[in-house]
Amino acid sequence: MKPIVRPVYLNLLRIHLPLPGWVSILHRLSGVLLFAALPLGVWALSASLAGEAGFQRIADRVTHPWAKSVLLLLIWAFVHHLLAGLRHLALDVHWGVDLRHARQTGGAVLLATGLITLLAAWRLYA
Repeated sequence: MKPIVRPVYLNLLRIHLPLPGWVSILHRLSGVLLFAALPLGVWALSASLAGEAGFQRIADRVTHPWAKSVLLLLIWAFVHHLLAGLRHLALDVHWGVDLRHARQTGGAVLLATGLITLLAAWRLYA
């Protein structure tokens, strides 16, 4: 019997990941991003509710281009995490688990996330 030869190294950049795999990885990444941004959001909410001066300070900071970019990234993370989470819930109850439907729903999540993020960017930078 021939012995099993295992790869010597694993090049993660050369692995071809299917579309549902990318949706799953981005779902986890967006969750980590939202969790990491939670203290910033709580601080901004607390400062804006402290008084009129605090609200004005936060409103002024949000108009900066870097702040808008961070806000747009968080909007993407929220929308993707929401839509991919709904997709994962559907998969948990065995809706769309076959390969064709998994690819379609993965593409739909990415497309809808992209469109909603573009709409938010248009509204945010207009």
